This record gives sequence, structure tokens and C-alpha cells, in this order.
Amino acid sequence: MGFEKKSPWLIHYDGSSCNGCDIEVLACLTPLYDVERFGIVNTGDPKHADIFLVTGGVNAQNLPVVRQIYDQMPEPKVVIAVGTCACTGGVFRECYNMLGGMDKAIPVDVYVPGCAARPESIIAGVVKGLSVLEEKHRKLKATGNHGVPLEKPKAFGTYGEEDKHETAGH
Repeated sequence: MGFEKKSPWLIHYDGSSCNGCDIEVLACLTPLYDVERFGIVNTGDPKHADIFLVTGGVNAQNLPVVRQIYDQMPEPKVVIAVGTCACTGGVFRECYNMLGGMDKAIPVDVYVPGCAARPESIIAGVVKGLSVLEEKHRKLKATGNHGVPLEKPKAFGTYGEEDKHETAGH
């Protein structure tokens, strides 16, 4: 990770979940798993974030919040969906106000399945996200577009299959 000679900053948002994945995300920050060894810095400000790590699914209430966080992040940015709820809507997907996984609201780059996702899988997803981030940075640099959004946000609906990249961990 040497494209900007800075640590990638990560923002975490929990959509609508049971909070099992959130507990595992917190475990990643403990000395046992130590995600910070990869240079990750946790932030609460989307304007500073390079990586958007989301847990839980999208519902009618949190849809605007998810999109607002995503839209405030500078380019290049990576979205990592952690847990079955963030990937597909999970056990809550049939609820009346659930819209599904995060890809119903924003483009997702890395999927980390599991209920709850294991810390090792989350860290593997973050590491995969770092390589996706570096590739996006190379593309931005090649086009001369630095920090300017590449596309207008899409209207509500599922982002196309072309936006789905990889699944990390199992």
C-alpha cells in the first residue's frame, strides 16, 4: 500500500442487524487480531475515510444515511459488506421495511459472508479492500481525476452485477 504513503482510513456503519458482526468488527481492533497492523486507521468522519465497512442490511430508514456517508467519501473509495445481512439482507430480508443487502443502496466492492462474520474473514476482506483501493487509485491517477466522483449516484435499486467484485473469507 504505497499509493499515497498514508494509512487507509476506515469508517464503520451498522445498518439494521443483530449486532453480532459489530462485535466481531470490534474484536478485529483488539491485540488478538490487530487489524491496525495493516495501517488501518478508524475514523468517524466520512470525508476522511477511504474504506466504508458496513454491517447489517438496508431498510427504508437507514437508506439515506448509507448513501450520505458513501457520497461524502472522497474518491477512490471501497465498500466492504460484512456479514450475511450486509451481503443479502440476512434473516431480516423478508421484513416489511427491509430492502436487502448493501448493494441495494451503494456499490459494494468486497463481500465478507458469515453470521456473524469471523474476525479473520473480516480482516481478509479489509486486506482485499486495500488492493481494490490501490487499483482504483491507479485508475484515477491514469485519468487525471483526483478525488472527484466518477459517476453520478444511481437511483434506488440494485447496483449491477458488474459492481460486485470479490467475496473474502468463508
